Amino acid sequence: MFKKFIVATDLSDDSLELMGCVGRLTAYGAQKCLLIQYRTVDEVIDYTRGQSNLPLHKYEEIFKENQENLVEAGFEVETRVLAGYPATEINKIAVAEDCSLIVVGARRRTSTGELYFSTLANDLMHAVSKPLMIMRPRRTDISGKDGRVVIDGCEVAQHLLYPTDFSENADIAFTKVLEMAPGNAKKVTLLHVQDAAKISPHLDERVEEFNRIDKARLEGMKKLLQDRGDIEVDVTVKYGSPAVEIIKVIDEGSIPLVVMGSQGRGYVKEFFLGSVSANVARKAHSSVLLIPTKR
Repeated sequence: MFKKFIVATDLSDDSLELMGCVGRLTAYGAQKCLLIQYRTVDEVIDYTRGQSNLPLHKYEEIFKENQENLVEAGFEVETRVLAGYPATEINKIAVAEDCSLIVVGARRRTSTGELYFSTLANDLMHAVSKPLMIMRPRRTDISGKDGRVVIDGCEVAQHLLYPTDFSENADIAFTKVLEMAPGNAKKVTLLHVQDAAKISPHLDERVEEFNRIDKARLEGMKKLLQDRGDIEVDVTVKYGSPAVEIIKVIDEGSIPLVVMGSQGRGYVKEFFLGSVSANVARKAHSSVLLIPTKR
């Protein structure tokens, strides 16, 4: 289902960590990879003026190593370098070349070791019209022969979380779960969060009614999944702030991958990313696959 895909990297050593995860995508039929390295205008200028802390050839070596790692993982790999503002360009390439997925790392490391959400991932969230997987590599306490920390990869095919607000975009995301889960995932958790901000105080007395209706909807989805294969499916209804509750479920279940729509109910079409999706993508400890609405 993700036969041809793009991996977007920036000029950070953490890009190597991402390579430890990408190989897991073979579970979803991934074969051909377009590896793109992103260089900002400021970085290019710094290199040409000799003001960069690291020489450009250092990042060229990293890029080559990224490519070698992907080839070793069994992918057919093509490489490109983009400079400037790449998010819209990456989306254009994905559409023009019929790529079914864009993959990007979730974090970037500062010179002091501090982690923050990747600028490239943030830009792509707001620009792409193809499914976007924001992968979070997991470090181990083991060091390899070269002294680098071993990355154990992301078990993106083990346990999937599907949060839904029953919007049109959430339904589109569920069709992707139906494609991905059978034969790959051992477990799927279906989650709906009753949005306290929309219910309280005027509809508090109807919470039990809403829970009953929405749990029945989730049970219907569970049956659709189990009709397609032998898979464990949990159904959960929560009450509170959707993003907060989704992240709690991720942490409590150590869930490695969330599959969700990039938009929710009541969004304005001119704005591509919904607030719940954005908050989960930025703050969750798991990888997140965002499925865009049809535009």
